[in-house]
Amino acid sequence: MTNDEIFEKVRATLVDALGVDDDEVTPEARLTTDLGAESIDFLDISFRLEKNFSIKIPRGELFPDDLAADSTLAKDGIVTAAGLEILKKRMPHADIDAFAKDPKVENIASELITVQFVVNYVLRKTSGAA
Repeated sequence: MTNDEIFEKVRATLVDALGVDDDEVTPEARLTTDLGAESIDFLDISFRLEKNFSIKIPRGELFPDDLAADSTLAKDGIVTAAGLEILKKRMPHADIDAFAKDPKVENIASELITVQFVVNYVLRKTSGAA
């Protein structure tokens, strides 16, 4: 599948899961900040992506959920240098270098996780790269 084909399927998935309009789901749209996703929605989105793309998404692989709990990865609400390296390895589909400019843990959900982030993940999974 091409990036555009995956984007269209991801868009449809997010429209269904979040009850947003088609035109709101752009590559730059942030899932929480722009589309109103909450943590429970990430589970639903993961489930729908698995079904729609016939892929398996292990817990925490697409949406990191345990970073703040590990003091070597985050300290005082800031992702550490070690945490950034872990994110790069765990999330090659993410723009960690851009995130590193303001690496607050809260920014993972509010800034890092965009529609294109999800598209990149699915592209890697369906191409066998992940």
